[in-house]
Amino acid sequence: MKSKKIGWIGTGIMGGSMCMHLLKAGYEVYVHNRTKEKTDLLTAQGAIWCESPTRVAENCSTVFAMVGYPADVRSVILGPDGVLAGMAPGGILVDMTTSEPSLAFEIFTRAGQQKIAALDAPVSGGDIGAREGKLAIMAGGERDIFEACLPIFEIFGGNIAYMGHAGAGQHTKMSNQIMIASTMAGVVESLLYAAKSGLDMDEVIDIIGKGAASAFSLNVLGRKIAKQDFNPGFFIKHFVKDMGIALDEARRMNLMLPGLSLVHQFYLSAMALGYENLGTQALYKVLVGLNRMDS
Repeated sequence: MKSKKIGWIGTGIMGGSMCMHLLKAGYEVYVHNRTKEKTDLLTAQGAIWCESPTRVAENCSTVFAMVGYPADVRSVILGPDGVLAGMAPGGILVDMTTSEPSLAFEIFTRAGQQKIAALDAPVSGGDIGAREGKLAIMAGGERDIFEACLPIFEIFGGNIAYMGHAGAGQHTKMSNQIMIASTMAGVVESLLYAAKSGLDMDEVIDIIGKGAASAFSLNVLGRKIAKQDFNPGFFIKHFVKDMGIALDEARRMNLMLPGLSLVHQFYLSAMALGYENLGTQALYKVLVGLNRMDS
């Protein structure tokens, strides 16, 4: 970790901001994204474009990935043009995508066979946390590798924890997503009730957002609802993906999660209405439609 060369794969809403923090901290960053144009801001600041994840890994002993779906993780890490195809023994691979715990363990095992260390380190905090460098980071893997990566995590994270064995970071993120899923449903119902009763949403948030109902979903995303701002800080389609992973893991553990199962249907309704590329606060639009309200 003494090298100032870092590889970064995935420059979406969150990954782009996280990578920019590394550039501003003085790292030499080698970057790849499926859509090259999404790296333009980074290359303008000095990032070096690579044609594939393999090329990134050939240039760097430490590579971070922040992509969309488990299939994307499998492709950019385990695929024929993936990170493991180009990384030398002794390297460190950190997947910060919210993905499957079982895939995290598979990557840890495959990397280990090549004498490469791997961490699963998903994040929470959305686009705002990424831009402000205040993400929560929950990591699984070997503790000494986590500690080696900690100085880099601290560049874009504010609440960072080692959670245990490979996959533990992903399990922790599932716990986080289960909590947020139902909380967001409560927020949109609360604000719809406030609107229907003639209250000002911002005034409601001002008072209940400082009490027992206080939550990021209310105080940040609720403000966006009040402004009719449904632009994504975190895509509905990605949250549906996360809930699907959590439900699959729960079934594997013979665990019943009726609340998550119910709210999952709510999010699927948003997808069916064409809101998949909006932020999770667009659940409000689903309720507005169901209640035949104007806004």
